[in-house]
Amino acid sequence: MGERMSAEDAEGEGTAQGADELRLSPSETLAHNSAMRISGAARRDDPGSKTQRALASIVLGFELIVVVLIGLTIFGLGLLEPRELGLWIAGGLALVCVAALALMRVGRAGIWIGWIAHALMLATGFILLPALVVGAIFTALWIYCMVKGARIDRDRVAWLAAQEPVS
Repeated sequence: MGERMSAEDAEGEGTAQGADELRLSPSETLAHNSAMRISGAARRDDPGSKTQRALASIVLGFELIVVVLIGLTIFGLGLLEPRELGLWIAGGLALVCVAALALMRVGRAGIWIGWIAHALMLATGFILLPALVVGAIFTALWIYCMVKGARIDRDRVAWLAAQEPVS
């Protein structure tokens, strides 16, 4: 006859490498890798600092909204002369936040720009005192996310290293 496999042999083919390892078809592998990449999940060979970056992105995203509202408040109250200066300050700070968000996946540049954004946010407290309170809250949240995110990433790297089979 030929080299035909029975249905039982075909089922066993997927687990031929062992009971602990699941073997995916090429299309399943592509779908799995795409889902992992989109979700930002770390690959086994490059765990990076995904959690820290994800938390930083969340904080900067919310801060971006608050920055625009602070600029509108400065403009509306006419605290600066000319009045539009409040909008320009908020626009500049919003651009810094957007730049940090855009560079978040590129090394640590996004995180460093995020620190600059928080320093500038605190500086707006000299113009509008409640902005200092909001800036302090966001800075505290930023610091917490940096510390916790780094800890989670370190623990993930250690866990992945422990999962590696000994050769």
